[in-house]
Amino acid sequence: MGPDAKIFRELASVASQLRWTVTGLLWGGISYRYVASQESKGTRNDLCQSQPDEVVLTRGLSDIQQDLGECRRCRLHSGRTHIVFGEGAASPRLVFVGEGPGFDEDRQGRPFVGRAGKLLDKIIIALGFRRDQVYICNVVKCRPPNNRTPDADEISACSSYLVQQLEILRPSAICALGACAAQTLTGTTSSISQLRGKVHKWRGTPLVCTYHPAYLLRTPSQKAATWQDLLRIQRILFGGQEGE
Repeated sequence: MGPDAKIFRELASVASQLRWTVTGLLWGGISYRYVASQESKGTRNDLCQSQPDEVVLTRGLSDIQQDLGECRRCRLHSGRTHIVFGEGAASPRLVFVGEGPGFDEDRQGRPFVGRAGKLLDKIIIALGFRRDQVYICNVVKCRPPNNRTPDADEISACSSYLVQQLEILRPSAICALGACAAQTLTGTTSSISQLRGKVHKWRGTPLVCTYHPAYLLRTPSQKAATWQDLLRIQRILFGGQEGE
């Protein structure tokens, strides 16, 4: 083994130990945003895209899902078929948060797989991503009866898991789909029409609120407004103006 190869292996070992130290600090309550490099957004995103970091983050999400278990923390468990935890990239630049699982999602255990999910897939492509490059989850993990809006106590019972997901994922931007997700993440009771059209912050992360795909299927006239929200997300992710 040459001297260059030996140095490289030693550096790789140090880097591996550092990653596990950072993960321990994260679970101890220190924000990943402060552990990661603050020099630029590009630096943080580059670090998040490396394979070893994705493995660490995936383990974190698995721990949250294991803690959720066969959740019976609210009444929604009684009518569910599957808990819909979420799915997607382990270190995404963009996270979508919806309201809760629908009929198809409850049957399959995956978020946004019905008609609204097909429209969301088109939205993701329009933003320049594949579905497996973003992360998709919901405010509540079990389907409310007849797809009704989740009650406040149901949202409260599930909210800590959503917070943990977002803290682990640390995306560059979050997109709230519909009033329930928008109100939950902004901590307000404002309507979606009042919340969209601007950039909010969720614990320092740019947050854009827009209409839920299911609403767009019923009200296609709002697709133009939604497109403006998508452009806002694109500027945050690729232009840097609105997210700063």
